[in-house]
Amino acid sequence: MNQTGTLYLIPSLLAEDSYHQAFPAFHKEIIQSIDYFFAEELRTARRFLSKYQLGKPIEQLRFFELNKDTSKATVASYFKEILPDKNIGIISEAGCPGVADPGAIAVNHAHKIGMKVKPLVGPSSILLALMASGLSGQSFTFYGYLPIEKAERIKAIKELDADAKANKRTQIFMETPYRNNPLFNDLIAQCQPTTQLCVAANIMAEDETIVTKSIAEWKQKPMDLHKKPNCPMPANNPALRGSKHHG
Repeated sequence: MNQTGTLYLIPSLLAEDSYHQAFPAFHKEIIQSIDYFFAEELRTARRFLSKYQLGKPIEQLRFFELNKDTSKATVASYFKEILPDKNIGIISEAGCPGVADPGAIAVNHAHKIGMKVKPLVGPSSILLALMASGLSGQSFTFYGYLPIEKAERIKAIKELDADAKANKRTQIFMETPYRNNPLFNDLIAQCQPTTQLCVAANIMAEDETIVTKSIAEWKQKPMDLHKKPNCPMPANNPALRGSKHHG
């Protein structure tokens, strides 16, 4: 049976103080039409929605937990609990749903059952970091999270560095805040001295940091990234970078 409602992909805040600069006014009207929400962290989703002052109690809304451990079968059961003509919202923990985010499972199911999918505009730490990095936006790859185990991570870093040089391609990856420093230290230890590395942390917050330097320069003055959120790291070898970049 086809769904006549719409599945809205609702970007969330990257920084607590960024609400007014991140979302257009028409979001509120759309969100007011939604009574069912899929969210990675229910407490965060409720706090985010409260900023919209929807005019109805949060307690009247229905929330479904959708995280990395949620199975496809569970997601399918969520949809069965919602009437076909009702709208559904997916709220990411931070940034855009479905991008390095378990919301993609629900989006895929919505397509299978004929439900309209509508992405809403909002902040993406990945694209904001790329835009501000000065690295090539003509050809880039997002890898999500690199391996946790050190030997595997070093192997991945060397392969990405070689690919950046061979294919003139910017590599983008991110890390959880408490593992930022180990990743950063491995990058400056393993990448070629001429490789350009951009570190973007606390994007859209008052203490936002976006800095691009060569690996050789980072070695001279490294950065402490411990527990800094929203920290994508675009890397690119400038030796074979294209002469024109578009963003």
